[in-house]
Amino acid sequence: MFKIGYATDIHRFQKNRKLILGGEEIPFHMGLFGHSDADVVLHAIAESILGALALGDLGTYFPDTSLEYKDIDSRIILQKVVSMMKERNYHVNNLDVSISLERPKLRGYIDKMRANVAQILEVEIEQVSIKAGTNEGIGEIGKNEACLATAIVLLERGVSNG
Repeated sequence: MFKIGYATDIHRFQKNRKLILGGEEIPFHMGLFGHSDADVVLHAIAESILGALALGDLGTYFPDTSLEYKDIDSRIILQKVVSMMKERNYHVNNLDVSISLERPKLRGYIDKMRANVAQILEVEIEQVSIKAGTNEGIGEIGKNEACLATAIVLLERGVSNG
């Protein structure tokens, strides 16, 4: 049995924060604003898994009103969601993520992000696709005010071979 999940996450850029994407710190003069470390990539992935399992959204499990999750590493959030997935006897068949931002350029970090995500999901790197593009100067992403990530995941019931 297969299930598909889809999610997006967007955060505004803010000075005096680290930019963390896909569990990787990216050198840049701004980071993303959020209650956690604001890793839009891992948030979109986690929420796509929750969606595939019809378990609601991230805010249900990790509310931004809770001090417990203040500045939490989003790898921990994704690990908890992966545990929920495994409890239901599912694993990731494959994952596709798109990141939209003007700067910084991410080409040199994509493989590191893929490796980070594959490790957390307990899959092979070939099962994880991450790509980045600009918004061609349009909207808040195009003005470099925000970063957006979109994730689509295919879950499969049963034991993983990864």
